[in-house]
Parts: sequence; structure tokens; C-alpha cells
Amino acid sequence: MSSDRIARALQTAAIACSFVFIFAIVALAQDRRQNAPGQFDFYVLALSWSPAFCDGLTERAGATRSDPQCSGRPFGFVVHGLWPQYEQGFPSYCQVPAPRLDRAIVGSAIDLMPSPRLIFREWDRHGTCSGLEARAYFEAVRKARAVVKIPADYLAPAEPRSVSPDDVAAAFVKANPGLPRNGLAVVCNASRLTEVRLCLSKDFSFRDCAGVASRSCRRDAIAMPAVRGEMNGMK
Repeated sequence: MSSDRIARALQTAAIACSFVFIFAIVALAQDRRQNAPGQFDFYVLALSWSPAFCDGLTERAGATRSDPQCSGRPFGFVVHGLWPQYEQGFPSYCQVPAPRLDRAIVGSAIDLMPSPRLIFREWDRHGTCSGLEARAYFEAVRKARAVVKIPADYLAPAEPRSVSPDDVAAAFVKANPGLPRNGLAVVCNASRLTEVRLCLSKDFSFRDCAGVASRSCRRDAIAMPAVRGEMNGMK
């Protein structure tokens, strides 16, 4: 091997070692507070496109599994969850077993998250990492949802549409003053719009989140299944 090729190989190895070292430092910094309740940097508010969820559920399970979210009521964007986040990664299941939810708390959240199963799951996995008592956590979910305005064009389309992830993101930015373009992610599966995820500071103001935004859907166009029925009072 020539001296030039040896030098290039050594240089490549040195760069690789540098990246490994940097990632190790980041991992160690995160691990010091991993899954410690209340120890996080910001929230992600995940809004699920309910018609896509229900179409997927039907395809996966047919008529063998039902969900209140797919009961025929005209749901559009619904809260999937409010997720504490680190700048790199996120905590989960911070209390095992999680404190139990009483019926009153579940009932208070059902207008935002229209499935008891979803409410219990989100509390166990994400809510326990907020450092809040259950009632305060679901009050935080409501405050976070109140901050976000759904763009009129994406509120309740009566017919199926083909949409561009970039156009969806731009519409949310336009409808929500202060929301930066790299403060949200439009998420898809193989063919459909599934979620819009928006990053919020602990005081529920919009903020940048390059790591979350980098996971946006890369497709040129995706399906947006229609909302069935009449929606009133949604914004």
C-alpha cells in the first residue's frame, strides 16, 4: 500500500473515531437522566390523522378489532400524545407500574384522545415521564392542543386527497404564528398521512426541534383519507 493510501486510511479511521467519541458523549449525557420523571427538554404534541389510523386498523385486523376512535364519529386530527423529549431521544415508561388513572381523568380526556386504550397507553409510556400528577398531565395535554390551530384546508376534507408533506407543513406554519418550519414533522406510512408532530417548550410556546423535523415524510405525495360525517366546533 502506498504512503498516500495509508495516510487516507488513517485519516478516515481518525474521523470515524471522532464521531464515535462524540456520540458516546451524547449518549452518556442523556443516560444520566434517562427515564427520570420531569427531566426532559421539551414536548412533542403528536396529532394523529384519525381516518388514516382507522383505515390501517381495518387493513391489519379487519372486523376482528374495534376502537372507539373508529366508531363512525367524524374525527379528523386527534391527540395521539404529549411526549416529553430530550434534545436527543426521549424517555419512556418512567414509572413501572404507572400510577393508575381513575375514571374521571379518563373521561376528562376523551374529547381529545377518543379511546380509553390510547389514554391509558400514553399515560403509562409518556405521561409518567412528565413529572406531573395524572390530572395535571392531561391538563397539560389540553393546554398544548389549545395552542395549535388546524389549517382550514386540513380540518375535515370530505373527499380523499393526495397531499404533499411540504404543503401540509407549510399550512401548519402559516396557521400558527411563531411555529418555525423545523419545529414540526409531517409523518406518513407507506402511503398515507398519519400524523403531524409539533414541538413545544415546557411553557407551550413553539420551538425548533431539528431532530424531530428530520424524521418528516420524504414522499412527494401521500393519501389523506376523508373525514366521514359532519364536524362542528373543531379548530
